[in-house]
Amino acid sequence: MATPPLVPTSPSSRPAAAASGSGFLLLRRPTVGHRPGGRRATALRARPAAAAELVERSVNTIRFLAVDAVEKANSGHPGLPMGCAPLGHVLFDEFLRFNPRNPGWFDRDRFVLSAGHGCMLQYALLHLAGYEGVTMDDLKAFRQWGSRTPGHPENFETQGVEVTTGPLGQGFANAVGLALAEKHLAARFNKPDITIVDHYTYVILGDGCQMEGVANEASSLAGHWGLGKLIAFYDDNHISIDGSTDIAFTEDVLARYEALGWHTIWVKNGNTGYDDIRAAIKKAKDVKDKPTLIKVTTTIGYGSPNKASTHSVHGSALGSKEVEATRNNLLWHHEPFHVPDDVKRHWSHHFGEGASLEAEWNAKFAEYERKYQQEAAELNSIISGELPSGWDSALPKYTPESPADATRNISQQCLNALAKVIPGFLGGSADLASSNMTLLKMFGDFQKDTPEERNIRFGVREHAMGAISNAIALHSPGLIPYCSTFFVFTDYMRAPIRLSALCGSGVIYVMTHDSIGLGEDGPTHQPVEQLFSLRAMPNILVLRPADGTETSGAYRIAVINRQRPSILALSRQKLPQLEGTSVEGVAKGGYVVSDNSSGNKPDLIVIGTGSELEIAAKAADELRKEGKSVRVVSLVCWELFEEQSEEYKECVLPSEVTSRISIEAGVTLGWEKYIGQKGKAIGIDRFGSSAPAGKIYKELGLTVENVIATAKSL
Repeated sequence: MATPPLVPTSPSSRPAAAASGSGFLLLRRPTVGHRPGGRRATALRARPAAAAELVERSVNTIRFLAVDAVEKANSGHPGLPMGCAPLGHVLFDEFLRFNPRNPGWFDRDRFVLSAGHGCMLQYALLHLAGYEGVTMDDLKAFRQWGSRTPGHPENFETQGVEVTTGPLGQGFANAVGLALAEKHLAARFNKPDITIVDHYTYVILGDGCQMEGVANEASSLAGHWGLGKLIAFYDDNHISIDGSTDIAFTEDVLARYEALGWHTIWVKNGNTGYDDIRAAIKKAKDVKDKPTLIKVTTTIGYGSPNKASTHSVHGSALGSKEVEATRNNLLWHHEPFHVPDDVKRHWSHHFGEGASLEAEWNAKFAEYERKYQQEAAELNSIISGELPSGWDSALPKYTPESPADATRNISQQCLNALAKVIPGFLGGSADLASSNMTLLKMFGDFQKDTPEERNIRFGVREHAMGAISNAIALHSPGLIPYCSTFFVFTDYMRAPIRLSALCGSGVIYVMTHDSIGLGEDGPTHQPVEQLFSLRAMPNILVLRPADGTETSGAYRIAVINRQRPSILALSRQKLPQLEGTSVEGVAKGGYVVSDNSSGNKPDLIVIGTGSELEIAAKAADELRKEGKSVRVVSLVCWELFEEQSEEYKECVLPSEVTSRISIEAGVTLGWEKYIGQKGKAIGIDRFGSSAPAGKIYKELGLTVENVIATAKSL
């Protein structure tokens, strides 16, 4: 591989100049280390002096802000920022449309650093661009307690960070979701005379992202959807943590992306080829019908004499001696965290430009409101996140006289009711819509040529589905995405579910076939441990409704909660509409469904969720015939119940009553919190079986008879 050309350096520290008055400098190229097939550089090359020098000082500022922050923290990944600084400068300074004074301006371009370990690149760029939330003190506090510059980009900590990245490939899939949201909104709201939605999504991903399966899933979808305003930069530096990527990754990435329907470009000199980077971005923006992957070949740790192009610069500080050597090599004779005055002045142009961009858009939107009142109201709802007045009254209502039905079917009624009244409601399934019951009947499919539609066909790509949905929710406050598969396959998408919870992305996960009740498909498809494992996750709501009323209540909660995701675990089998269930009860997580006791002192409390609440209710009826006072409690959402006052929880589960039974078609782990030491948990502490649902329930003891027998044993 050819060694990159000469890097221009600061005029204050340049060693020599030739041809006085010529406007050119003859500069020493810094050593950048060895790469297989490469060589150390010693040649000279002429570069224009003025603008080029300022760009180079800006690039070195980015590099050394990263180097110094990682060194001060003694933790981090300096290699990517050092190698990608030229790309970062060109993209942020010359192409990205944003307003640093208002990071949430709607029509800004979106940028995602999927290779999140290189986050100091993004923090340095945000600082130079003038984001108030990324001060010099923040850079100096990199990776420290309470810092706004954590070890990987987090949207809830740092201004200008759109999504939370870290697990490789997730950010790339997020970028696909952001681009999907832009294409969808543009198709719905742009008019021949006014383009009101018009922004690009840019993403930097590395070799690690390329290796992760989620990136390929998302790439396949992006190509299929023709997301022409998605531009991805592949940092091709040939190094991963274990060393050269040759040990595990030798495929032709550009050929793969071409096969996936992408436009591809290769910038062979990402170290100093500024014009090549500019030209590639311009060419990518000219392609409207395909996403573009720009392969940018860089040197990881560029400028480090002894560590460039090695894995040792990937995930640890350079060390004081190598920092000094790098400063000397790049002729950067400044104290740590130095930003030259001319670099500051140059980057300050974003304040005025950003304000002008937003002001122009605001004026355009005012005109749009005058001409297209209904569309403007809908778009404003999506931008602001304000739900239409009385939206929840659209949710279907049920009585005990309503016919029995599977909660997955009731879910579809809820989805279609919500889509009629909430402009930003959209979603889809991982090739299971006809089984998950998630089709919006009044809309068509979001496809390359019909992006205004609201049914998203994800195909069998659960992992990418979750990550794409996260980004849709984070694109605009009023976009409310749902995504769906069988509940057991939350295991395939646990990473994006966890990131939903971490970054406050209010995705609605519609998970059907929630138990052994799906029957004959057997234990591979029967979730057992999933309920408890997801309940163990912070900042997520796991709701397992028992009937139509509780399902409507669960959707109400899921829509309201925009800062945390909700998982709705829904049945395949039909369930009766129960007496005593309520939407208001669901909002509290747990509540009394029926009780024949007095003084808040029943003889027995039977707690159930989902399809087992019916069993609890029937068992209670039989026990009451024998003179027992029995309370039936629906604990539809543990997380919401824990948020209630101690007085309320005591009212539902009085501490004096120690005779308690729980029944749920899942592992019993966790139920001890609600049944106490003297209670009994009826559940499934093994995998399921292949048989008709009724037979499995009987064999595993999830029956009225077993509840009664257990009650008598207490």
